[in-house]
Amino acid sequence: MQGICLLGATGSIGQSTLDVIAQHPDQFKLVNASAHSSVKKMAEICHRFLPERVVMGSAEACDELRELCSGLDVSIEWGDQALESIAAQDGVDQVMAAIMGFAGLKPTLSAIRAGKRILLANKESLVTAGQLFMNEVKKHGAVLLPIDSEHNAIYQSLPQTATGAVKKDVAKIILTASGGPFRSWSLEDMKSVTPEQACNHPNWSMGQKISIDSASLMNKGLELIEACWLFDVTPDDVEVVVHPESIVHSMVSYLDGSVIAQMGNPDMKIPIAYGMTWPNRVTTQVPPLNLVEIGCLNFEAPDLQRFPNLDLAAKAWYLGGTAMAILNAANEVAVAAFLQKKIGFLDIARVNERVLFGMNIDPVESLNVVFQADLSTREFAHHVIAQGDF
Repeated sequence: MQGICLLGATGSIGQSTLDVIAQHPDQFKLVNASAHSSVKKMAEICHRFLPERVVMGSAEACDELRELCSGLDVSIEWGDQALESIAAQDGVDQVMAAIMGFAGLKPTLSAIRAGKRILLANKESLVTAGQLFMNEVKKHGAVLLPIDSEHNAIYQSLPQTATGAVKKDVAKIILTASGGPFRSWSLEDMKSVTPEQACNHPNWSMGQKISIDSASLMNKGLELIEACWLFDVTPDDVEVVVHPESIVHSMVSYLDGSVIAQMGNPDMKIPIAYGMTWPNRVTTQVPPLNLVEIGCLNFEAPDLQRFPNLDLAAKAWYLGGTAMAILNAANEVAVAAFLQKKIGFLDIARVNERVLFGMNIDPVESLNVVFQADLSTREFAHHVIAQGDF
């Protein structure tokens, strides 16, 4: 029986993780969980899965949840310290790190330092503090399994050892992208994109932030950076290929000319279950892939003129230091502004570029440097948007 701590239980990754737990109650138990403000969803989770501890994002949400869970034997808490505590607690074997954004960094590091199996669905942790993050994984002997469908596919396509996947005889990593809802739109058409259109992903059901990042290809840019840290490569070693069907989740090209791909219907329960049960597999109730029914798979190069965020991510990698944290923070502010209809869709990349090249880039010697870069970047990004200086 594996004890699970689910950070970000009410989001799409969290809900898929709960589906896997529910399908295999003999193998997994939800020990702890967290959510930011979705009180009703968390109350349903508490009543169904009976976790030991739950952490909310505010005192108000905590009080509301206590009322809805009256009579249940569950400790309901709030705040950053509690969040870090549930990730490192005894009795927790695996931590699903599914808190979106920069907020997921500290509790994920807490789990790493406690030597847990980390199921990483929070790409921002690696984007903002990749070298420090990977150093901590090595230092504390934590097992790190990527849950993003693309990185999970790469992991599955690499040679497996008793301690994890290894990069051996690899020529190139091929990272696939759906292209999002505006793959075939012109720049002129994209000027009038609404938040509702940007959140309507053709293949995946995701939250607002990640849906918009997918539409702007920033999500693929962040995944490019994440792949570099996870698999010890550079952007030059990674080829991004647009694949609209989202059936081939990613590939590894080997020195002998072979290409090994991981394929499957676009459902996050597959990579989640793989991470939770590695090196084994379990049923997920996801329908098997029917290649005859699919009939055709398409691939094309990304258009960096229409989707410059992908190129910005590669530039941030090569700039090094705090550049990646700066880009991530700028993008979070820009996406929030787009959702509030303060800026247009194409302005997201313009804000990101203006902020990335308008900030000082410092060496990342500690987490404090990352946190300070994140804070100062957000202040600058808000200023840039308010002044229309992009």
